[in-house]
Amino acid sequence: MRLKGKVSIITGAAQGIGQATALKFAQEGAIVIVCDMKAGAIDETVAMCRATGAQAEGFVVNVTDRAQVDAMVAAVKAKFGRIDALVNNAGITKDARLQKMTLEQFDAVIDVNLRGVFHCAQAVADTMVAQGSGAILNASSVVGVYGNFGQTNYAATKFGVIGFTKTWSRELGPKGVRVNAVAPGFIETPILSTIPDKVLDQMRAEVPMRRLGKPEEIANVYAFLASDEASYVNGAVLEVSGGLTV
Repeated sequence: MRLKGKVSIITGAAQGIGQATALKFAQEGAIVIVCDMKAGAIDETVAMCRATGAQAEGFVVNVTDRAQVDAMVAAVKAKFGRIDALVNNAGITKDARLQKMTLEQFDAVIDVNLRGVFHCAQAVADTMVAQGSGAILNASSVVGVYGNFGQTNYAATKFGVIGFTKTWSRELGPKGVRVNAVAPGFIETPILSTIPDKVLDQMRAEVPMRRLGKPEEIANVYAFLASDEASYVNGAVLEVSGGLTV
C-alpha cells in the first residue's frame, strides 16, 4: 500500500473526483480526512473509506471560511500528530460569457477555486515544513492551460492554481514539501449531469481516446503524486485528459 499511514486531507471529497480520491487513498492505506460542505455525503464517503479497512474522519468545511479550515487542520494535527498530504480538490463552476458574467458569479468561483486553495495550503504548510515532508496537490484543469469559452472565472482560477503550484514548489521544495498540480480534461462527474447528450458526444469526439475520463483515473494520479514513488516530482502540472490538447 503506497500511502500506508499517511494522514491525507481531501477537500470536496463528498462526490466526483474528490470521493474517488478519498476511496483510492483509503485503499492505499492512508488515514483519510474527508472535507466537504454536505454532512450526509461526507458520512457516506467516510463509510466507504472505512469499509476498505482504512481509518477515516469527516469534517464539514467551507474552504472559503478560513476559521473553518484552520479548525479542521488543528483537529487533524491534534489527533494524528502530522499531515502528510493535502488534495485541494474543492471547486465550483458558474459559467457565462464575459459580457454576461455577473460579479457574483465571478467572485463565487474565485473564492472557492482560488482563495480556498490558498487557505488550505497555508493552513497545512507550517506543519509540513516542521516535519520536513509533505505533498500539496492542487486541482487545476486543461481549462487552466488553454482557456475555454464561457469560463472566464473558472479559467482564471485554474491558471492561478498553476501559479500557486509553481511558486509554492520553489518556496517549500527546499523544506521537503512537494507541490504539484493535476489538470484533468473532460471527466464524468456530477458537474456534467446537466449537459445535453449531444454536447457530451461532441466532447467525446474531441478526445483522441474518444471517451470521457473516469474520476478514478484522476484519483490514481493523485495517489501517485502523494506517494514516495513521486519523491522527485515537484512543481509539475500533470495533464490527465486522454490527449485532449494534443
